[in-house]
Amino acid sequence: MKSHLYFIHGWGMNRAVWRPIAEKLSHLYDVTLLDLPGYGESIDNLPQTYNLDQISQQVAQNIQQPGIIIGWSLGGLVAQNIALKNKEKTDALITIASTPCFAQKNDWQGIQAHVLTDFQQQLAEDYNKTLERFLAIQAMGSRSARQDIKAFKALLLTYAPPAPAALSGGLQILAEADLTDKIAEIHQPTVRLYGKLDSLVPKAAIDPIHQLQPHSDKYIFNKASHAPFISHPEEFLQVLSQKLSGLT
Repeated sequence: MKSHLYFIHGWGMNRAVWRPIAEKLSHLYDVTLLDLPGYGESIDNLPQTYNLDQISQQVAQNIQQPGIIIGWSLGGLVAQNIALKNKEKTDALITIASTPCFAQKNDWQGIQAHVLTDFQQQLAEDYNKTLERFLAIQAMGSRSARQDIKAFKALLLTYAPPAPAALSGGLQILAEADLTDKIAEIHQPTVRLYGKLDSLVPKAAIDPIHQLQPHSDKYIFNKASHAPFISHPEEFLQVLSQKLSGLT
């Protein structure tokens, strides 16, 4: 019987970003691609309050069988929350370019407040331009950044643009959500994958995260930024496959 894998995308994206990876893994695993509320096939499925707990609960309702939950960026934050609050559905956890707290605060390394504020303002003015900028950040570190951005766009355009409430609510979650005092309670096997050149989850945050959850495993893609599965797909698939084989 195949193990179940559940993939959760990041802010501004949808389940389609996982299709190339899912195709390569589907012969070994039962793969399910999940949309965050307000995105893709869940565009009209918005909670009354768009916060981390509400969207995590909605995503968890689509996990029919226990399995390995794999989340990227904002999706990784959701995956961590599901691992904490829906333990019975989480056999193991893999986060990609994610953290228990995205915002920089006190001694915690993360996204500076003005960056998220700028995104909020730009979002209100022009969604397409905001998405372009976000895609450019995610492709940083790739020798084929332009092609990476085109690949992102082609996949994303298979669905309608996200609901505005999901976009603004997601940025609010990135600015406010903080699971740093809780991830020690994640006792399921955990693997955390990072990009060394990531500007959203900086390298300086990696050791502090692992001090909070010392039993977790980690891998750093030395030449990747925030989206190693797009910028370095072969290396990413090789590493992910190795980590999955150790979890199943």
